[in-house]
Amino acid sequence: MMDFLLEAWVSGSIERAKAGWMLGEGKRWKPGEKLKLLFAGYNGTRNMGSDVRVEEMLRQMRRILGAERVEFSVMSQNFEFSRGYFESTKQVHLPDIFPPFLANEVPQHDGVVACEGSMFKSKFANALTTMMIGSLGIAAAQNKLSVGYGAEAGHMDPMLAKMCGRYCRKSFVITRNEESRGVLRELGVPTELGTDTAWTFEPRPPEYGQSVLRKVGWDGRAPVLVVCPINPFEWPVKASVAKYAAHSLTGAYKDSHYRTVYFHNSGPAAEQAYQKYWMAIANAVEAFRKKKNVFVILAATERLDARPANRIAEKLGGVPVLTSDEYNMYELVSILRACHMMASSRYHGIVTSMPALVPSAGITMDERIRNLMRERGHQDLLMTVDDPELEGKLLAALEKLSCEGEAIATGIAQTVVRNLKVMARMGVYFEEEVQRRYPEFETRRGEWGWEDYLPPMGKGLRELVAAYN
Repeated sequence: MMDFLLEAWVSGSIERAKAGWMLGEGKRWKPGEKLKLLFAGYNGTRNMGSDVRVEEMLRQMRRILGAERVEFSVMSQNFEFSRGYFESTKQVHLPDIFPPFLANEVPQHDGVVACEGSMFKSKFANALTTMMIGSLGIAAAQNKLSVGYGAEAGHMDPMLAKMCGRYCRKSFVITRNEESRGVLRELGVPTELGTDTAWTFEPRPPEYGQSVLRKVGWDGRAPVLVVCPINPFEWPVKASVAKYAAHSLTGAYKDSHYRTVYFHNSGPAAEQAYQKYWMAIANAVEAFRKKKNVFVILAATERLDARPANRIAEKLGGVPVLTSDEYNMYELVSILRACHMMASSRYHGIVTSMPALVPSAGITMDERIRNLMRERGHQDLLMTVDDPELEGKLLAALEKLSCEGEAIATGIAQTVVRNLKVMARMGVYFEEEVQRRYPEFETRRGEWGWEDYLPPMGKGLRELVAAYN
């Protein structure tokens, strides 16, 4: 019921924005003014992947449009968690009950760039997708720039799908894969094919990650295996006033409470599936380290992941757990890239380690890691979170990472360079959409190569491009 109310509330806000614009309310961008863009996403939660994606969007778009000609703002749910991120960008607070915020904030900008990777799906939270549709829909209703950047689309509940089709038809969505394009095309939403935007991220130097590993016990010689777990069975998050009231009065639903009116999926079936998942990982890693001399760490790239990471670490006798609470995104990616093997249920754990050619296996709950492994040609390194044979398959995958790491790294390098080129093409699409919406906005002149549509790349990426272009 609460999801329905949020969806109806946001739909009403979009309709009011459209009516107001037709009646002459609001302000359109004029030549000579800075182009003010609002980046709508899931930031300020210490979700490393979400933050890295947005960091690179900002750097890319600032380079394409000209830093002196734009003014960017980013939504953050907690300024403390996003402190030091998004240089030269204003941060605005996104409240849990967000419809009034969208109605007030979006019209103050000349356009919206929706940032969340899982942009159009019910898998994680209908509320999050409602917020994405609301941000894009209000901007589109006022004939402003309305772009979804690096998005994925999957199954949406019927009302949510109807909202998307109705209010995003005048938006422009660049998806991470063809499957997402197919979903949106059926709803009449204009799309182009792109990729994720984390490929160009520059973390702290390799020496930093290596020093952290040494501090937690690495001897500098044994290969480091990093495991990035999640709780795949606590999704979706749903809003519930009844649960919130019971929680506030009696403390009920404490274990499944996310924040304010939002609660994780819970119950005996979810807990049983979760235990099978993390036990399978722990058992496979334990069997692997009995065969190989490896140093194991757990990495929680999202604050919520500390819970499964700590369970697995305890089962393994107390191996180190490094979390996004302790380390910011620049530090955590440096640590991941200092490792020698990875098994991850976090998509961005894999993506951000790939520029360092870390051989990785994926344990997926949805299509994101599946699509990535297929693109790499590494379907043999892919498992699902609910596979009854997860333990044995993960052990076999870990042995492949150990024995065939060099060949795996070659496929990873080719995939990174290919995605850099696709990300550059996304920049071209974005520039063209800005020109379509605002023909008088002055963009760069002259001839530009594909690398000029990317954020400035570090030495490691430049070397990869030189070797695998």
